[in-house]
Amino acid sequence: MALHPDLKKFFESLPESDPNQKLIPEEQRKFMNAPVMPLEKRVQVHEVEDRLVPTAEGNVPIRIYTPVKKDVYPILLYFHGGAFFSGNLESHDEIVRPITIESGYKVIAVDFRLAPEHPYPAALEDCYNVAKWVSENHKELDWDGENLAVAGDSSGGNIAAAVSLLARQKKEFPLTKQVLFYPSLDLDFGDISRYPSLSENRKGYGLETDALPAFNSFYLSGGADPRDPLLSPIFEENLENLPVALVITAEHDPLRDEGELYAEKLKKAGIRVEKKRYDGVVHGFLAKWTHLEEYAGVYELTGNFLKKDL
Repeated sequence: MALHPDLKKFFESLPESDPNQKLIPEEQRKFMNAPVMPLEKRVQVHEVEDRLVPTAEGNVPIRIYTPVKKDVYPILLYFHGGAFFSGNLESHDEIVRPITIESGYKVIAVDFRLAPEHPYPAALEDCYNVAKWVSENHKELDWDGENLAVAGDSSGGNIAAAVSLLARQKKEFPLTKQVLFYPSLDLDFGDISRYPSLSENRKGYGLETDALPAFNSFYLSGGADPRDPLLSPIFEENLENLPVALVITAEHDPLRDEGELYAEKLKKAGIRVEKKRYDGVVHGFLAKWTHLEEYAGVYELTGNFLKKDL
């Protein structure tokens, strides 16, 4: 399907990207961390609370979203995107709010440490440790003690998948569901021919294939192996006994095919998977394009998936 007319008009208005421009995390954060929608226009929830979670690596800031006043809640941990070097609680606030309302979950967004100041495994450690903290403080958080899910977009989808793998390995708490929005699941860019979408959507759709190695180099700067499954979950050979999954992809996204391949690999391992590709749209559409009728339903779809089997 062709690019949605509104998106086509938007991208045609942008200046052509400079492939030789040096990527400076601090400069990119100014642009990438800016919310799209004013606070007063965002979905309203019953309560929002900012807290710090103590861990062995230091305090991790979190934001707790409560949909309505109840005695107990299922809990969803949300990990923001931003190529591991940008994004924060503010940049993804407008995404977390509708997920909170549509799902009925108490949602905890995690402001994990960013690369290059903190390369792998810092982000994964922070997110895993917050999940563990939730499981150990269920009374304080009014958790129902049964339903604990993870979700994330782009690099946050990578972290959600990796936390699921790590939780299965360590057996310190159970996870029930994982939601992966246009996830980045393969950080090895030695051969881009592995996924046709890397060529089909190489240029002109916002996120560009040629920029991916530089974006992810900050997370890998500590010398980590990009084929390690906790860095690139697509390389995990055993996907059995993982949480049921919802995988959402975008047609005009270089990362489309790795997300869809991961969904198929989960299915072959016996995991119940729901998969949805949104046509005519690009990577990162949750924040930028869900005002369009064709994509607004992504939050209801997510909520329905999370509410199943409660």
